[in-house]
Amino acid sequence: MKILKPTPEHLAEAAAALRAGEIVVMPTETVYGLAADATNAKAIKTLYEAKGRPETSPLIVHIASVDQLDAVGREIPEIVRILADRFWPGPLTLVIPKHPDLPAEVTGGLDTVAVRMPDHGVALALITMAGVPLAAPSANRFMQLSPTRVEHIDPLVAAKATFALDGGASSIGVESTVVDLTCDPPRLLRPGGVSRTQLQAALGVPLASAPPNGVQRSPGMNARHYAPKAELRLVDRLDPEQTGLVFGQAASRCQIRMPRDARAYAATLYDALHALDGSAPILYVERPPDEPEWETVWDRLRRASAPPLPLG
Repeated sequence: MKILKPTPEHLAEAAAALRAGEIVVMPTETVYGLAADATNAKAIKTLYEAKGRPETSPLIVHIASVDQLDAVGREIPEIVRILADRFWPGPLTLVIPKHPDLPAEVTGGLDTVAVRMPDHGVALALITMAGVPLAAPSANRFMQLSPTRVEHIDPLVAAKATFALDGGASSIGVESTVVDLTCDPPRLLRPGGVSRTQLQAALGVPLASAPPNGVQRSPGMNARHYAPKAELRLVDRLDPEQTGLVFGQAASRCQIRMPRDARAYAATLYDALHALDGSAPILYVERPPDEPEWETVWDRLRRASAPPLPLG
């Protein structure tokens, strides 16, 4: 994988690679994505292989303008336009009915598709120059810690990508919020960069929650996800010799002190875990406040600390 600065010339190279069916790592405001032409079934299969991801797990399709919605979805409900006007470009993914011409590989065989418009100049320029919507899950191995800097990208993923565009650190730092708009009321499938409170204010109705054993119409719904290679444990308070993230106290040399603001905490969470991963077999994280504005952080910490699935 060749790391490129996002100059116009390098963006043109990356766009040409995507049109040729190759894989490119692109920055977004949430996390770095592993991008492929969403209209190319062969490229999508390569993307699944690069991540070690089950082909039944749907991908998020990224667009650069609302006009591209009609090439991705069908019978676009008015509620999509309302939320797009309010939150796009931005960290909000909407699940809508799938366009029949979109390859089934993108949606894990489902009749719905998850779509968003990223709030990142490099990503928007790349999608525009490629001339096609891009499927772009996080540029990590399946269920592992997402990258928020180009240097976080796993070597196994990098080996499958032709280029990586270095856009610096992701500003949001956690994945997008996902809302299923194919049901009434809409369902929050994954909390993320747009809060439940913001969405409910825009919609004027409470959001439903996804049933625990329902169809997975979105990425990030597995019990274990976003996990570092080290075991992660949530605790009330760290001892000075324990490696991990502290919340309300001074950090020792093997600890990182986290912000008290929920959005700032989320923005630095993955970067902090990447910095410590590999330094100890167990990483300890002090529990943040159990308050509504911390919903996204709690979602990521609970999934990252969930036990691995048994082999076989």
